[in-house]
Amino acid sequence: MINLSKSNDFYNVPLNFLTLLSIALVIGQLSLTSNSKGNFVISHPKQLFILQKCKTSYSLFQYTNNTITQLYTKPFTTINMSKTTPSPPPYAAADISSLPADILEYHVLTRLDGQTLASASCANAVLRSILDTNHGLWYDVCHSTWPSTSGEVVNRIISSFSGNGPREFFSQAFPMPSPDPTKVFSPSSPPQCNKLINSSSSVLISAVDVYHRNKLIFTKTEETETVSGWFQCSPFRIDLLDPKDVVPTDIPHPDGDATCTSLINDMTLSWILIDPLSKRVVNLSSHRPVSVQRHWLTGDVQVRFGSVLAGGNHKHLSEANALVQCAIVVNCGRSDGGEMQVRELSMKVEDMDGKHLNGRDSLVILQRTLEGKRGNGLKREKEARNRYIKFEEMKRERRERKLRVEETLDTLSVAFGLSVFAGLIFIFC
Repeated sequence: MINLSKSNDFYNVPLNFLTLLSIALVIGQLSLTSNSKGNFVISHPKQLFILQKCKTSYSLFQYTNNTITQLYTKPFTTINMSKTTPSPPPYAAADISSLPADILEYHVLTRLDGQTLASASCANAVLRSILDTNHGLWYDVCHSTWPSTSGEVVNRIISSFSGNGPREFFSQAFPMPSPDPTKVFSPSSPPQCNKLINSSSSVLISAVDVYHRNKLIFTKTEETETVSGWFQCSPFRIDLLDPKDVVPTDIPHPDGDATCTSLINDMTLSWILIDPLSKRVVNLSSHRPVSVQRHWLTGDVQVRFGSVLAGGNHKHLSEANALVQCAIVVNCGRSDGGEMQVRELSMKVEDMDGKHLNGRDSLVILQRTLEGKRGNGLKREKEARNRYIKFEEMKRERRERKLRVEETLDTLSVAFGLSVFAGLIFIFC
């Protein structure tokens, strides 16, 4: 929190003018603090907004990175900030409508991220009305969060969504699929599929963005056809880079285990899968890596993202893929100059035995995930990692269980062979 007590040029926001009070109480990322005079400062983790009081006007300032920037100046007509005006009791009717709409819409809401805006829309009718009708604000949020959505193809799909298209797109693409399939899975009673979802969509669109320390290093939109026999019968895999293509970066290639592990905190990835026919999207990435490994021979670093999905049982699925993992792999090599290069970026679907599912089975699972529910987006990185850890534990338990069964069968086979051999000796001797 920035301390403004030593400044005589700026006044904190009086409570009777604090029309952002209702936002601050609902949106967890905004906070309120008061000084000895009962005035308030509106703060955000990355920014601070201050209102300067003058005799004939008021100005809105932004404090960030130790710099104060004047954003807005307006004649002192609609709001009375006179010192003689009595302040109502704390938390008295702080009406959001008393704040000028242009300040709220163009100088406050535009500086909030998508998750905060979604929470703000639940604060009251005024904010909900602004956020429901301002399509441009949500377009900017989608494009800044996922640059791959700024292309013509994806923009055309977003505009075809019902209601506020970009807001609906964000509400589907930001949170993880819900509920957590690892919490409802039982080896003895795998999840059943009561409805087989068939999609006549002939193409799926992938919008992918990769960041390193909040700097974009890769973005691409890829279309994948889903109706050919080759897709249906071959192992499902989407490659965004050709074997000879590389993406150069200015990031030093991680040499030791410590720098290799640091990629877990430094790298983020978003893989949004879009069905243009059903107008449904889902983010299949864990946002941050769930594991980072170095190849023992080549020295390449393999960074894994992904999500755990419910497979279900039908004529194309077995108990082994009642739970599946949508694995996203980023393979990073070393250039001649010592920088890191992205040499592979792919997605595939694996069952609990590590087997790659074909396109037909994967498409059924992905379509069910697209039509399914979404979470609230809170703690999605931690939740994704917990799902991955639980899935790996289930894979290990299943592998150990299969080994025990195989050992039992081997023992029975040996015992049966010995008994037959002993019986033959007894008969002929």
